Amino acid sequence: MQQSHRDPEIGAARMEMLFDKMVAWHRWFMAWRLDRGAVCVTHPWEAGRDNAPDWDVAMAAITPDGVGEYKRRDTSHVDSSMRPTKYDYDRYIWLVQRGARLGWDEAAMLDGTPFRVADPTMTFTLLRAMRDLAVMGAALGRDTGEIEGWIKVLEAGAATLWNDDLGCYDSRDVRSGTWAGAVSNASFLCWYAGIDRPEMRDLYRDVLAQVKYGVPSLPPSDDRFDGKRYWRGPVWGVMNLMIALGLADMGLTDEAEALRASTADLVAQQGFAEYFDPRDGGPAGGSSFTWTAAIWLGWASPNAQGV
Repeated sequence: MQQSHRDPEIGAARMEMLFDKMVAWHRWFMAWRLDRGAVCVTHPWEAGRDNAPDWDVAMAAITPDGVGEYKRRDTSHVDSSMRPTKYDYDRYIWLVQRGARLGWDEAAMLDGTPFRVADPTMTFTLLRAMRDLAVMGAALGRDTGEIEGWIKVLEAGAATLWNDDLGCYDSRDVRSGTWAGAVSNASFLCWYAGIDRPEMRDLYRDVLAQVKYGVPSLPPSDDRFDGKRYWRGPVWGVMNLMIALGLADMGLTDEAEALRASTADLVAQQGFAEYFDPRDGGPAGGSSFTWTAAIWLGWASPNAQGV
């Protein structure tokens, strides 16, 4: 939001009320979800990138016995070719059933889990949130020493997600140590987290050269690319937004504005689709998606007030 829309005095009371609760929430992540300082997910839904190739190794380790019958609502209103497969959903449901059986107790779930993946999405977004929380604490006159310590841990953890062979930030299966080998749009959230590497700038330009619109969830050069299937290729407005914010923070204002303009063109031409084919802009997923509308209203539209 632009500075003219901010009122620190009005916000201070609300910040004071929420601050300790937010610190406790962040402390939970630091206690239960780290591997070598990187943040792990225990279900693909947690990262919001349900069927991304990042999870393929961990998903293959699951034998979804006993899942039983279930009815998917997503494929009742969206072409099934654009959604995760039954292979994926059997494993999603198996993981949910396992969590319910264990009472969602983190210690019990950690013991023998087949799914624990150190992930750029969660690592970079939590690191960004930690930095914001430290600023909030300082504004309230709070001691932010614990938070500053967490930031250092997460920065070191982010370094463990660097895949030398890929030349990119990548997801790592904790159980096997196997890399996903995926240049995803989450890889480019490094800037959103305040982390920069020259290699990422070069890779960003290479990925954008392969598509017409935005940052694909997986580039066409990857054999696993599917331009209309959820997180295996399509471009998402919310990811473009976060990547652009990070680019701007790094002083790459031209690149940030180009990504905003590309997203604006996509929505203006194709409407508020859930996601889009990055090659030709073809709409995919839900046809009237409020998340995309929110991105348009708050950031992409020429009339947006900024975020």
